[in-house]
Amino acid sequence: MNVALRTLIGLLLFTPMVMVAETEAESEAQLKKLLDSLHYQSGDISVQDGLAKLKVPDAFSYLDRQGAQTVLSEIWGNPPDESVLGMLVPKGFSPVSNHSWAVVLSFDDSGYVSDDDADKIDYTQLLKDMQAGTIEENKERVKEGYPAVQVVGWAAPPRYDAATHKLYWAKEIKFGDDKTNTLNYNIRVLGRRGVLVLNAIADMDQLPEIEKEMPSVIGMVDFQEGHRYVDFDSKMDKVAGYGLAALVAGGIATKAGLFKGLLVALIAGKKFVIGGAIALFAFLSRMIKGRQK
Repeated sequence: MNVALRTLIGLLLFTPMVMVAETEAESEAQLKKLLDSLHYQSGDISVQDGLAKLKVPDAFSYLDRQGAQTVLSEIWGNPPDESVLGMLVPKGFSPVSNHSWAVVLSFDDSGYVSDDDADKIDYTQLLKDMQAGTIEENKERVKEGYPAVQVVGWAAPPRYDAATHKLYWAKEIKFGDDKTNTLNYNIRVLGRRGVLVLNAIADMDQLPEIEKEMPSVIGMVDFQEGHRYVDFDSKMDKVAGYGLAALVAGGIATKAGLFKGLLVALIAGKKFVIGGAIALFAFLSRMIKGRQK
């Protein structure tokens, strides 16, 4: 092989390596910039101009709307969701850790939700309806490039606390072909003009940890005076056209336009888009090095 040909082959092998190295470095720099932009808060926090209040203990931190959107969309690769108000995370939280979990906070302003059906709901049948509805919703998810969703079952059956007007339950969800199922732990706080929506997202093997922390999370959040469930005025306030069963169903609510694609916005196995790109570049680098050898 002459010198010119060897030089050409060397350049062809070297150029992809340089491109991979540069792209990987750029991705790492971009990820670091996003992580450095996150501002964690604790203590007493007012949400959406006094709509609700959070009392965040030292064991947790809070990310505001901008920080939550950064984690959900730019790092975890979920569709943008303007309804998200913030995010509660355990102390030491890292968006790029496989063991991370978070509680996403949003507000549905569709009106006062009556709890008259609290003792009448057949949650076994409701689960079957949810599973059937998800199959239909998957057609749109797949068209938009997102993995199909399967509601495996209850991870914790629904419970309603009539004294605090808080409803909570957990679903086991499978995204696409993921080997590890996702835990979707839900909390709904009923208010005068709508519902505070809290979704805790984690892997199923984190259920014991999540269940341990959920009583604390449930106690952190409430409506401010004037927005509470007991402040409802039937003469002037709007009443939602659904009850507690629809809150639990989620998919039904999505079809009615109540949660603006809540099911779509679930964290799909916490896919780290930027981290995944770095892993891909590392793989390509190893492949090219193997070819060189």
